[in-house]
Amino acid sequence: METAIVTNIQGYSIHDGPGIRTVVFLKGCPLRCKWCANPENLRAGVEVGFIKNLCHNCSRCVKACSHKAILPGEGIYRINRANCVACFRCVDNCYFGAIVRYGEVMTSSELYGKTRRDKMFYDSSGGGVTFSGGEPLLYARFIAETAGSLRTEGISICIETCGAVEWIAFERVLPLTDIFYYDLKLMDSSLHTEYTGMDNTLILENAERLARSGANVQFRKPLIPGVNDGDGEVKATAEYLKSLGNPRLELMPYHRIGSPKYEALNMECEIDLPPAPSSEVEAVKEKYNIMGIDCTVSGYYSVPP
Repeated sequence: METAIVTNIQGYSIHDGPGIRTVVFLKGCPLRCKWCANPENLRAGVEVGFIKNLCHNCSRCVKACSHKAILPGEGIYRINRANCVACFRCVDNCYFGAIVRYGEVMTSSELYGKTRRDKMFYDSSGGGVTFSGGEPLLYARFIAETAGSLRTEGISICIETCGAVEWIAFERVLPLTDIFYYDLKLMDSSLHTEYTGMDNTLILENAERLARSGANVQFRKPLIPGVNDGDGEVKATAEYLKSLGNPRLELMPYHRIGSPKYEALNMECEIDLPPAPSSEVEAVKEKYNIMGIDCTVSGYYSVPP
């Protein structure tokens, strides 16, 4: 039976596919987007995080750790990752939720049981289960095994992907997936490398193969002020989508919701900007519409006017 590292199972989502959905976040990603909103899903292994403002400096975590991976003291980052073996005794002994766990190894059978229990909501709304991340297709066998069980009960499957995986991963899940949400972050390959740590050759190749396969694909673009909202990027993206015969795009405005998780993991957030006002987001949307793209804006995050 296949296993995967799951960081979160989020119920009653209405923005990650049609209807009411359960979103399963899987851990690990081949990209390192400088604006990533889910830094807890970047590294593949289970991790411990520290939320400083919840710490009461009671030292229970220090006493619980036999590996000397917890650093005593007030106002410091508490975890020595060089010594941490992710035994989670510190998490179990923290009464205040300051030490947190990111990631749990789960079998496909366990995930099936946790997601199918909301079937009544899926049935009443046309919803289902969405696999997200990180990059969920790093666990393509796991998704295929879980989705196969869910589909026997008529439960819809959606996959959110950055596309930076080998095509065989798509082949494994194609027969079981009702809709792909596919990110196009930057069309310029050198800029894609600068801002995500990887060029976009494989991503665009997979997008073209997916479009040719007849799959239901909704392309999306995280809208990052000053990075991919300029006229050149808009034109290149619009022309690319039309070349695929799929002139639809959903914009996802940049936000700061992931910032506390960077702090909890002692990671640097390389892009930390104020969200663009809604007027600027709407202006970009209108540019796409003028170029023949059916462009919408995700309702997941509100932005100031």
